[in-house]
Amino acid sequence: MNTRWVSQNWDHIWYLMGHHAVLGIIPVVVSLVLSVPLGWWAHRSSTARRILIPGASILYALPSLPLLVLLPLILGTKILDPVNVVVALSLYGIALLVRTATDAFDSVGRAVRRDAVAMGHSNAQVFWRVALPLAAPTLTAGLRVVSASTLSLVSVGALIGVPSLGYFFTDGYQRSFPTEIWVGIVGTLALALIFDLVIVAVGGLLTPWQRRGDEMS
Repeated sequence: MNTRWVSQNWDHIWYLMGHHAVLGIIPVVVSLVLSVPLGWWAHRSSTARRILIPGASILYALPSLPLLVLLPLILGTKILDPVNVVVALSLYGIALLVRTATDAFDSVGRAVRRDAVAMGHSNAQVFWRVALPLAAPTLTAGLRVVSASTLSLVSVGALIGVPSLGYFFTDGYQRSFPTEIWVGIVGTLALALIFDLVIVAVGGLLTPWQRRGDEMS
């Protein structure tokens, strides 16, 4: 590791790290916001399940680089527009999280939902007050996977010129300069750790009963 190069390029490292973080945050949030209702729909409808679950698997199998090249043609954006990366990573995040969300809502027992209805809850109240809180621990676990996957895939954007820590991988490889590659790896891992800690902390705040159960066990 060439520490002198790191200190001389510190501002550039922080600049690309910030870009990488922003390009990672948006798809993670979009994935959560869209996957929860889709997972609830797949949980409630066998037709939706038959379409969404296999469709998500096929979507996730799409290679990322060709997708980034095709998206400008579909969205009408420029090839270097960061929106292409955000949309592509959001699609991958949804593909990962829809199945998890469906499984999370499946794990909520029918008896629990039936009891909630018997107590006078509407369908919307069953979702917000019963199903979603009970599914939250599984959703949190799924979101941690999406977060790690998204931050890893952000680097692919560097291949089409979108600024991110992936720049250090391509430039370091072209120059045969391992320090740059190590900076990209360490920076990506640091962001993944920060994202994971935030998701776990927020998940813990939203499910305090889960934390108390862990402490008592």
